[in-house]
Amino acid sequence: MPTAEDTLFQRFGKEFPKGTVLFHEGETGKEMFVLQAGKVVITKTVRDTVKTLATLGPGEFFGEMALISNRPRNATATVEEPARLLVIDPKTFEGMIRGNAEIAVRMIKKLAERLDEADAQIENLLLADPGSRVVHQVLHAVQTRGRPMEEGVEIDLNVRELPRLTGVGEAGIRAELQRMERSGLVERAGDRLLVRDPARLSDYLQLLALRWKFGEP
Repeated sequence: MPTAEDTLFQRFGKEFPKGTVLFHEGETGKEMFVLQAGKVVITKTVRDTVKTLATLGPGEFFGEMALISNRPRNATATVEEPARLLVIDPKTFEGMIRGNAEIAVRMIKKLAERLDEADAQIENLLLADPGSRVVHQVLHAVQTRGRPMEEGVEIDLNVRELPRLTGVGEAGIRAELQRMERSGLVERAGDRLLVRDPARLSDYLQLLALRWKFGEP
């Protein structure tokens, strides 16, 4: 028996091979997308340099702001792994929002999360000390998506995405994570990080800020 996901794919679904550009920055937006399988990378050109803003996986939606605001696309979306996508036109999108309160609430929550992430990133980039930016990002992850454990709070932390979020090079990020490990503040296992005591990590962030302010090593 077909699942609800299969039924939606029959109506709105398309498959795209790796490398397909779904839309370019500056284009007029005519559809939004819901990713059922695969990966999509969102990039933006800043001073002739292409910056990766996000790597999206199954369950994520994107492209909706062009429909909501009726403005050109503010980024480029490219298929990184073969993808199954629901392609939603403006009329269908409006009907889904009007006719299904659950979809509307989920979208509002997602947009609120994106605004929160943007605010956190702005706050992070205002910190002068690169080490402080790394610690601040870890604390933000603890507060927004941390999983309470017996030994502390666990988060998923993809080191490869941190340069985009913090403006700190990968070598600097790894060096700061190692310092936190040596201090007993965190414990790393692959892309998982256990923060033993978020309050202590917050104190450490304040200490870094003071050291930077007064020029101490």
